Amino acid sequence: MTAPGRSAKFGARALRTRWVVRAPIGLYRAGLGFLFGSRLLMLQHTGRRTGARRYVVLEVVDHPAPAEYIVVSGFGSAAQWYRNITANPRVRISVGTRRNVPATATPMTNEESGLALDRYIEHHPRAWDKLRGTIEAATGTPVSTLPMVRLLIG
Repeated sequence: MTAPGRSAKFGARALRTRWVVRAPIGLYRAGLGFLFGSRLLMLQHTGRRTGARRYVVLEVVDHPAPAEYIVVSGFGSAAQWYRNITANPRVRISVGTRRNVPATATPMTNEESGLALDRYIEHHPRAWDKLRGTIEAATGTPVSTLPMVRLLIG
């Protein structure tokens, strides 16, 4: 892991700032999620202890089929949303013009995640360079692979 640049440090600080990462949720809930196109989606999941509805906006790493999205957990398997979907895979997603659609979340194997990450890097090399630096600065660990989740609508 190399020393993070200024933009990576700024991005890492933003990822650790609750109001910044939660701001897009309000836009999705107001029906304005289409502004983010298909690069981001809002995931509604259920708290594993409380049973309460929880929301997180995630980057779409791949969209291999009309009813399938792959998202990444930049903070690894310790992220609260990731832990929640492993406890209860029934979720709802909003992406593009689709709103509040039922889906099933399935964590991918390390091999599947690695292949998906390789495709992402191939298609978005500049975005990956920035994202990688930001994630490494935020977590303090090098990124070789990241946990990914397949979301199947229906």
